[in-house]
Amino acid sequence: MANKIYYLASCDTCRKIIKSLPNSNKLEFHDIRQNPLTEKELEEMHVLSGSYEALFSRKAQLYKSLDLKNKTLLEADYKMYLLQHYTFLSRPVFIIDGKIFIGNGQKNIAEVIKVLS
Repeated sequence: MANKIYYLASCDTCRKIIKSLPNSNKLEFHDIRQNPLTEKELEEMHVLSGSYEALFSRKAQLYKSLDLKNKTLLEADYKMYLLQHYTFLSRPVFIIDGKIFIGNGQKNIAEVIKVLS
């Protein structure tokens, strides 16, 4: 399994994180806008993370505009939304040596940098 980063090329936060990475040439880059997630890729992430909810971003504009915070979402709903639109993926997502790192939290990115060093 290749080490990958799922990101959005137009996202300033993603770009800043990518610039800070050591050995980023060891990663396969996957821009989720240009190349939407496949069900197989999402399944791989699901297996590693334990849930679709863990991969889901509540910061997405669509989350607010669809009023999802006032709905009870099940795992099947999270999966459907993640496959439906790239903004629902909590970015960036790294898969490195069979481990998953989700989101742009400082602790998470520090862990990714450590693993890549």
